[in-house]
Amino acid sequence: MTELNGKVAFVTGGGQGIGKAIVTRLANDGFAVAVADLNTDTASEVAKEINDGGGKAIAVKVDVSDRDSYFSAVKEAAENLGGFDVLVNNAGLGPTTPIDTITPEQFDKVYHVNVAGDIWGIQAAHEQFKKNGDKGGKIINATSQAGVVGNPNLALYSGTKFAVRGITQVAARDLADENITVNAYAPGIVKTPMMFDIAHQVGQNAGKDDEWGMQTFAKDIALKRLSEPEDVANAVGFLAGPDSNYITGQTIEVDGGMQFH
Repeated sequence: MTELNGKVAFVTGGGQGIGKAIVTRLANDGFAVAVADLNTDTASEVAKEINDGGGKAIAVKVDVSDRDSYFSAVKEAAENLGGFDVLVNNAGLGPTTPIDTITPEQFDKVYHVNVAGDIWGIQAAHEQFKKNGDKGGKIINATSQAGVVGNPNLALYSGTKFAVRGITQVAARDLADENITVNAYAPGIVKTPMMFDIAHQVGQNAGKDDEWGMQTFAKDIALKRLSEPEDVANAVGFLAGPDSNYITGQTIEVDGGMQFH
């Protein structure tokens, strides 16, 4: 791995899928990384892989829907890794929710993880960034192509991801004077356990198979291939690095050409 660059990144949902790819990319770029996840087993495995490869990482347990848990995890990471420079709000839930099936319990759970979790993360990161003086920091939020154009059967997920884009823009304006940039990335159809589960549920609801469910989302990809987690991680690596210093309030769509704006 690249020599450590003296900076610290905190990635939620870092134990699998896109989060794991982001952790790996940032470690390769020289960041010391906190692999933050509700599942400490997977987080520990990823951290071990990074450390065994010559990088620096720790596993941190976090429930992003719980404000106290988020603040505690960020503080733990900053103390153990010697600072705090980049937050990646990657963790999220993506249940299939046809309109008439949505329950108050589902609504509360998905919005607490996907929306409140990002707000708590921004607050916790801001508390640490204040210690950096004029160095500021970077906040990177996960939205989705489903947060750019509404997707069928995903009322809760799409709604939360539209909200994340709005929060990203507001936070970018509110924190700009402190040299803190806030951006978002919008993955498309990525080969992750969460996406395969969504495809299965959509196919099942329509009486079709998993492949039919996947094609419901994938048929309009201009590049004619599904995304690898690493495709998304590459965009996050750019947003975490110095080449994006003059970019804030933006959403980078990493979807192979599903949506154009």
